[in-house]
Amino acid sequence: MKQRVRLAKSLVVAVLYGLLFIAAPQIASSQPAQTQRPTSTPYTGDLSIFEKPGRDERLQIQRVMDLLGIKSGSSVADIGAGSGWFSIRAAARVGASGVVYAQDINPDAVQYIEHRIHKEKVSNVRTVLGSPDDPKLPPESIDAVLLLKVYHEIVHPLVLMANLKPSLRPGAKVGIIDRNGNGTDHGLNSDVVKREMAEAGFKLLSSYDFIKADGQDYFLVFAVR
Repeated sequence: MKQRVRLAKSLVVAVLYGLLFIAAPQIASSQPAQTQRPTSTPYTGDLSIFEKPGRDERLQIQRVMDLLGIKSGSSVADIGAGSGWFSIRAAARVGASGVVYAQDINPDAVQYIEHRIHKEKVSNVRTVLGSPDDPKLPPESIDAVLLLKVYHEIVHPLVLMANLKPSLRPGAKVGIIDRNGNGTDHGLNSDVVKREMAEAGFKLLSSYDFIKADGQDYFLVFAVR
């Protein structure tokens, strides 16, 4: 009798393992592939470093906003907002009828921006504390996104972009400004970015090198395929 019970238990365990083996590929296929490559540690130092005079001209940030279609009434996401440098400029462009989501994974940066917008009386910026794999932006709310010198810090870009997609409105543009590098030196070659974004389901609309005169920085614009 005991032998039959043990045999029955063994058969149940075998069946369960078999079902798990069959289901595992289906579960895995439902998750975005995770790109493994060298990355840089996210910056957590003095945020005033992003406020150096002349940065507007060096990055030609007004031209960047033109190419992203940011205008009065737009809804913009600043992913990896840091000090809020770009958020403040985008807020001025979108005006009272628009909104800017200043998103960062660093709670200190989010607090810094909240203090800044209160001090500068900016009413159309909303702060968002995201996670490394999820920007946590409202669904179907974004017309334009900018990742300014932050893409090289993203460990799982395909997962992040999969979680970004539901927040994008039809025709939304995603801009990436970064510099060429190996991933660990606060830069990432543009070809790597293009490949990863293609794998994430985005098409490259345009590529620019006007961001800095040294030719190391680039500006890429994508949209959902």
